[in-house]
Amino acid sequence: MTFNAQNVAVGDAMPVLQLPPISRTTLALFAGASGDHNPIHIDIDFAQKAGMKDVFAHGMLSMAYLARALTLWVPQRRILSYGVRFAAITQLGDRVQCSGKVVEKLTHAGRPCARIELTAAKGSGEVTLAGEALVALD
Repeated sequence: MTFNAQNVAVGDAMPVLQLPPISRTTLALFAGASGDHNPIHIDIDFAQKAGMKDVFAHGMLSMAYLARALTLWVPQRRILSYGVRFAAITQLGDRVQCSGKVVEKLTHAGRPCARIELTAAKGSGEVTLAGEALVALD
């Protein structure tokens, strides 16, 4: 579905973004790009000493994927706010799926807007990230 600010309705869904499985390469590239070199995400020995089975994805990686899904649907200039809550760990091999839907039309600071609920989930359906965005409709 193409975003059309004049015709946005409650219940409209943004296109789902399905990503490839999380790999060690994905984590290494994200660490380099973001500057987040926390060893729990890239060093298996460190992760195991911390009580984890293996390294796992940065929460901000899923947040970036979710923002990408949103901006593939809504022009970035329309996004007034974007926030998330981390809900679960994304493990190696998990396939992140990002989705969202319009849940409310409202006026914010005198502007017509839409509130969009956003979700990043594993292939199993477990939500790893829940968030929302406020999008200008004018």
